[in-house]
This record gives sequence, C-alpha cells and structure tokens, in this order.
Amino acid sequence: MTQNPQVTLGIEGMTCASCVGRVEKSLSALEGVSDVSVNLASESARLSVNDPARLQDAAQALDTLGYPARTARVTLNIASMSCASCVGRVDKALADVPGVLSVTVNLAAETAVVEFLEGAVATADLMAATAAIGYPAEVAEANASQSRVERKAEEADNLRRNVLLAAALTLPVFVLEMGAHLIPAFHMVIENSIGAQTSWVIQFVLATIVLFGPGRHFFLKGIPALLRGAPDMNSLVAVGTGAAWIYSVVATFLPGLLPEGVRAVYFEAAAVIVVLILIGRWLEARAKGRTGAAIQSLLGLQVRTARVLRDGETVEVDVDVLGVGDTILVRPGERIPVDGEVVDGTSNVDESMITGEPVPVTKATGATVTGGTVNGTGSLTFRASRVGSDTTLAQIIRMVEEAQGAKLPIQGLVDRVTLWFVPAVMALAALTVVVWLLVGPDPALTFALVAGVSVLIIACPCAMGLATPTSIMVGTGRAAEMGVLFRKGDALQELSTVNVIALDKTGTVTEGQPTLTDVVVAEGFDREAVLGLIAAVEEQSEHPIAEAIVRSARSEGIAVLAASGFRSVTGYGVAAMVDGKEVMVGADRYMIRENVDIASLVDTEKNLASRGRTALYAAVDGKLAAVIAVADPVKPASRDAIAALHGRGFQVAMITGDKQETAEAIARETGIDQVIAGVLPDGKVAALDDLRAGGRKIAFVGDGINDAPALAHADVGIAIGTGTDVAIESADVVLMSGDLRGVVNAVEVSKRTMSNIRQNLVWAFGYNVALIPVAAGVLYPAFGLLLSPVFAAGAMALSSVSVLTNALRLRRIAPAMYEPPKTGAPLTQAQTQPAE
Repeated sequence: MTQNPQVTLGIEGMTCASCVGRVEKSLSALEGVSDVSVNLASESARLSVNDPARLQDAAQALDTLGYPARTARVTLNIASMSCASCVGRVDKALADVPGVLSVTVNLAAETAVVEFLEGAVATADLMAATAAIGYPAEVAEANASQSRVERKAEEADNLRRNVLLAAALTLPVFVLEMGAHLIPAFHMVIENSIGAQTSWVIQFVLATIVLFGPGRHFFLKGIPALLRGAPDMNSLVAVGTGAAWIYSVVATFLPGLLPEGVRAVYFEAAAVIVVLILIGRWLEARAKGRTGAAIQSLLGLQVRTARVLRDGETVEVDVDVLGVGDTILVRPGERIPVDGEVVDGTSNVDESMITGEPVPVTKATGATVTGGTVNGTGSLTFRASRVGSDTTLAQIIRMVEEAQGAKLPIQGLVDRVTLWFVPAVMALAALTVVVWLLVGPDPALTFALVAGVSVLIIACPCAMGLATPTSIMVGTGRAAEMGVLFRKGDALQELSTVNVIALDKTGTVTEGQPTLTDVVVAEGFDREAVLGLIAAVEEQSEHPIAEAIVRSARSEGIAVLAASGFRSVTGYGVAAMVDGKEVMVGADRYMIRENVDIASLVDTEKNLASRGRTALYAAVDGKLAAVIAVADPVKPASRDAIAALHGRGFQVAMITGDKQETAEAIARETGIDQVIAGVLPDGKVAALDDLRAGGRKIAFVGDGINDAPALAHADVGIAIGTGTDVAIESADVVLMSGDLRGVVNAVEVSKRTMSNIRQNLVWAFGYNVALIPVAAGVLYPAFGLLLSPVFAAGAMALSSVSVLTNALRLRRIAPAMYEPPKTGAPLTQAQTQPAE
C-alpha cells in the first residue's frame, strides 16, 4: 500500500491550544487529507494528502479559519525564453508544482516570481520543473530561507516596541486611577486640580490608544474568531479588556445609564492587562526562538560553497550544484561541504557536531567524510558520494525536524480538553457575571464586571498547548546535539516506559572488527595448509569474521587459492570447493548437520569460547580439520554504559548467534544481566518476545542487516549509526556516536523530556483549575477576596513563560561520559582478556 506523501505547512496566528484544536479539526475534515498533526511550538501543521492539489484546499481552509498558511516568494532567472509561448509554458510548469499559489513570468526581464506554501515546496522543485521543459533556472532572489529563529527574533523585537509604547501610555493611567486609591491625599490633589471627570477623560484617551494601538492584535484576531464561533486566546483578551473599556466609557460619558453607586472606571485595568499580556507574548516569542536553537545550529553547519577540481583547476562553486562524483578540495580548518570518500591527503577531522564525540578522527585515502564536519591541519581531496538532501547532515536535519513536529500519545488528552477550553471559559465568565448580579453584594454590577473579566483574562490555553511541543522540540534538539536522533517522535515517549535494553553483540557491544587469535589443527593436518583452505572459502564471504581470517592468512604470507561453488547457510556456516577439496567452515551445529565428527576438538572449542573467543570448526572432505578462534574486542565504553543503564533501573540482555560460553564471557566482562546465545537471525524476534514476559517493554540495540527485523519488532528499535542503512531505516532511534553511551543519552533525554512534559501539564492544567474559580470569586464569601483583573493578567502571562522556561531546562542535559582506566592502574582480568 502506497503511503500518501506528507507535507509541512507553516501557520500564522496560532496563539493557544484552542487554535491548535481548531486548525487540526478543520484540516482533518478536508477530503483527501489525513494524519494531521499541528504543533503550536513550531507553528506548523504536518499532513498527508492523497492528491497534491489538496494543498490548495488546505491553504484555503486555513485562510477561512483565520490561521493563514505561511507563504514564501522566490524570484527565478529563467534562461532560453524568447517568446510569449515560452512564457506560457514556464507559467504552466511552475503553476503545476503542488503548493504553488501564483506565478508571474516576465519575458523582458527573463524572470519568474513564484509565491508558494512555505514547507510544501522547495526552490529546487521549481528549478527542476522549468529545467524539465527546457528552461533552466537559477535563484535570483529568495525570501523563503528566512529561518524560524529569525522570524521569532523579529516578532520579539516588534513585541518589545509595543510593550515599551503600551507601558509608557499606561503608566499615567495607572497613576491617575490607582494613586487615588492608594494615597487619599493624591485623590484630593486630582479633585482640586484637573477634577475627577478630566482624569477619567485622560485615562480614556491613553487607554484607548493602548487597546487599539499596541493591543489591536487582540481585537483584529479575537473578534473575527469569536464571530466565526471559534473563539481563541485573543478572543478572551479582547472580550475581557473590551468589556472593562466599554463599561468605563459609559461611566465617563454616559453616567446616567449606570446606578450612582457603580459609576467607576477600569481604564487602568484594561491598559495594564494589555501591557502584561504583551510582556508575556514578548518573553514567549524569545523563548520559542530558543526552542529551535538545535535546528538552527545544524543549519549553520551547512557549507555554502565548495572548491571543485575541474579540468585540472580548482573552481569555487555553490554547494547546490555539486554532483555525485565531483572531486572536492578541503583546506585546513575548513568545513567539509558534502559526504564523500577521501582520494588524497591525510588529516584529522572534528566530527563532534555530528556524532557528539570530541576526539578528532584520522582520515586518509579510502576513509569516508561527512558534510558539516571540520577539517583539521591537513588538506583533503575527496570524491562526493552524497549531495543535496541525501547528505548525512541533511538527513539529520530532516529527522530532527520530523521528531520535533511529532505528536506524542500523551498529547491526545490535551487536544480533547483544549478544543473546548475557550468556549467553556467564556460560558463560565458569563455564568460568573449572572451569579454575581443575582446574589452578589452591592455594588453587584461592579463585582460582576471584575469577576467576569478576571475569569476571561486568567484562563491560559497557551500554557496547555505549549506544554508538550516545546519540551519535544528542546529535548529532541538537545538529543541531536549529543548524537542521538529520534527518527519517530513517539519513540521519545515509548523509550521512557522501557524496562529491558536488549543488545546485539557484534558491532554493538564489541568493536565489530575481529582478529584471528587461534588455529588448532586436528591430527594429520598442517596448520598453514588448513588456514589457506579456510581463507579461500572465507574470501567469498562479507562477514567481519571472514575478513579477519583472510587478513590474518595474508599477513602470514599464506597463498589464498581460488574457491568455486561457494554457498552460505545462514546461521550455520559456509562451504566451497578449493583445490579439488570440499571445505566447510562454521559452528558446531553446522558440522553436526553435515555429519562431521568433532569430538576430538570439542574441549578445545569450549575452552576458547569460555575465554570470550568465537570458535569455528573447519572440515575438509567431510573430516574435521581444525578449530579456529576469532576475538572481537569489547568497545571501551560498553562496560561504563551498561553500568549507567543499571543505575537507571534497566535490565540489560544480550542476544547473539555466538555460543553460550562466548556470550557469557562478554557478559561477565561488561556486566550484562542476561544472555540469549546461539540465536539464528530469524530467532532474534522470538528472543524479544521471550524477554517481554510479564508485560515488560523492550528496546533493542543493533547495527547489522540481520538486526533489522528485531529493530522493527522491539517496542523501541535503536540503531548504531555506524551500522547499515537497512538497520537505521528499521529503527526508531539512531545513535551517531557508534557506542552504547548513545543509548544512555537517548534514555536520559527520553526520561527527562517526559518528566518535563508532565511537569508542564501539571502546571498548565493545575493553574487553570485552581485560579479560574478564584477569579470567579469562590473565595469572596469566606475571605472577602476577589482577584483583580490586573493580577489575573499577570498570572496568565507568567503561566506560558513558566512552561517555556521549564522546557528550556532540557538544553542542560549532560551527555554520558566514558572514563578510561587511569594510566598505571593495574588492568583487571576482564580488561586484558580478549573477547568476541
């Protein structure tokens, strides 16, 4: 079944969780649109469409709802246009690109101005569309690349200016009204100088400028949303401040419409509310900009130009035009532009920004290099193997963006609540007014107004909507900085519920680069001859153990003959014809299956396995010839990482195809709790099911092709990033560092992020549940306390900022560290004993 393509649209105007619910509901209702996920923190919506034309429907629906999709504009220089027919063809080609909203082609200027949905269309798509019909294009001017961080910085600057203006205008209003309440003598000064009525008029003028100047956004967004029957946070503020302002205007200019005892003005409340909420929005915009800092730092690793060798000369070109196979020169201290393979030179490359590893890696001819890493003191010439969106850095950025935009299962409850939150608050505010008018003490109308406005102002769906996505954005961003990539967003939540970490052995716990340690021949066989026959068979295999055997034979100067009829029996061994002899190499189960008597060397094989070596039998023409042993050293950080997992309450198991004795030797050295050995590749899935006994949840860590089924079957699959592409594609989490410290980092990020989300949700829901009744006046009968709308506005502004500030604490998660044995310290038996 073909999966519908997913696109991400930027959305303007969302300010609270109610906005998220309405956008999600509206998009989900469209025909052909599915899997809608709206993220308040990133101000975006991810959706699947069965037809690219549905994007226009989605854009129209968002515009009608009052949350327009963010658009971008780019100017392209179009080559080869010569007549009006060319203009028509270019216009149609660009207009047919899904997500393009408008196209203006200018023949005289040989340009095309394209407006498109940001996130749904890439500039490269537009250039490809014109090139396909014979009109090559290049970017003349692009506005689409403005980053989210830059937008948030600009928004914060605008809000700061509004805050300063609103505060300057509000201060005299506050002094004129509250000064008279706080200092009786000040009241007499006003009465004897400008008079109370003039004071009210001054307050009216200044407060009106505040509400409909710096605060006009609340009315421009909130009132239309209210009229559409879909009120949002702006509606609450607009209605609350508007009610206070209208009441005060009536008291100032039409006092006869109100009973004498309730003639009072609340201009200062309306103005101060706007100031406080603008301050909250300003701080919120600044904090939101910081939540995307990880993506911004990753984008900053991308190189803009590269030096390419063409016709014997070095030419500097834009990195966008690089192709696979281009030969690129990187000088000392420069950042490597794309992925490739070194063809000349030697240098140390700092890969810490990709893997999280601080130690530079030596690169020489044949080594792979990764775009975004920093070259050291030597010069390197390499051949590009991945360019554009295929580079490792581009894939990392894409994975992080997808994880940051994910909606975790925990968000479902929040969405159901917040969809009805604002209408419920408005209904509660109306009920509050009615109750105060019916049973409140005199002046009941004043009390009703104060309580009703306070209920509207104190409610904060923003905090509820930001609680989950901000933590996800910061947590997954910090994980990426530590070399941990959450490919699937729900893995962030799932990993926090895992009880058992199951590990593959070769390449995960161990280095995955075995060396031949022992060759014990049976009676009547020559060591050199047998090793030559074994190496001839193993040369046909791609297994790391086979490579170790062939490498050792060649290093001893043993001739490796040609083999024919090679066959591999998965999980058992390999066989081939060499020099007229049938040679078989494999585990004891292979020899037994082929009726080879191994009794004479069984004790030798067990002894080797007990010392942590992988022991294999070899038979020539059906007769046992030798036992060979290969050792695969344990990775230096494995023991510390497993100890760290124990410290966090996990059980650690190892699943391997090796013999029980070999696996147990590794387990003793590293502290692994449980060993499942002798498992064939298709048996790893069954092994995971056995570990699930008692309802336990399993995370499986592996790196090989044969690990892919287990990675997909586990509750959370964690792939070592240095492994195969198949394993990585099957995993939920990818570790770029290549060792088990990445598992510790992944677990730490998961647990800390979920804890952070729970803290945010408890605060956001608790805040609203506790303070909305207080604002309504439940404490008044017992304690005579009625919350001022000014304090309500301050509390509301603080709630969102508190959630964002709490989420930003995740940026301080420290990576797991490995400390090697101190120089001169005696090594333990485990540290000196070779292991498979």
